[in-house]
Amino acid sequence: MPKRSFDELVALMVRLRGSNGCPWDRKQSLESLKPFIVEESYEVVDAIDRKDRPALAEELGDFLLQAVFVAEIAQEEGSFDIYDVITAIHDKLVRRHPHVFGDVEAKNAEQVLVNWEKLKNEERKAENKSVLAGVPQSLPALLKASRLTEKAARVGFDWRRAEDVFEKIDEEIGELRDAIDGKNPQNIHDEIGDLLFSIANIARKLDVSPEEALQSANRKFMRRFEVMERSVRSEGRNLDQLTLEQMDALWDEAKAAERS
Repeated sequence: MPKRSFDELVALMVRLRGSNGCPWDRKQSLESLKPFIVEESYEVVDAIDRKDRPALAEELGDFLLQAVFVAEIAQEEGSFDIYDVITAIHDKLVRRHPHVFGDVEAKNAEQVLVNWEKLKNEERKAENKSVLAGVPQSLPALLKASRLTEKAARVGFDWRRAEDVFEKIDEEIGELRDAIDGKNPQNIHDEIGDLLFSIANIARKLDVSPEEALQSANRKFMRRFEVMERSVRSEGRNLDQLTLEQMDALWDEAKAAERS
């Protein structure tokens, strides 16, 4: 199979959006593409998690298509084109790597991140932006909580020790219990949010991604639950025919089998 160039992909998108192109592609807007962009990014992550390299290559292609698609619509509006995008990220990478392209020293990856964040903050100050401005509003909530607290920590607003966050978690659990006792739905909602935010904080302090940790827990739950389902179906029954005690026993068996 011959290798295709990036310019060929761009030209193909121009044709698809042209007067004699595809009705569906021509109908799309920046707003209509948003769910596809999110979906394709998750499919890239899923392929990485499954360690499926052929699928990863395919999903990266789908993800790249979304970037080209968005840029083509922007070009039609007179805003920018895909080559403006490439130029901007190229120049940003050079600017943010002064230890490679300038005279700044960075002896390790941690120092690189410190320099990177310092440069970002300087750019934001010039634009009168908040330190938190670079955190996308549409990030998944746990990931967003982690990013927000990372940004705040880099200017010194942080817990000194992980143990301090445990005290905050205990405090939030107490406040949640009080809210439940008070039977106020809004207070319960708010306190659950505060508790989750504190858990995201302890994860960050322990150098754990809360998003990935929860995804791992989700996968573990699915594996064990599916083992339960297979066990019951082998006996010609369904889970909803069992008592909670019977299901708990099956769960313990699935858990033990996974650990053995």
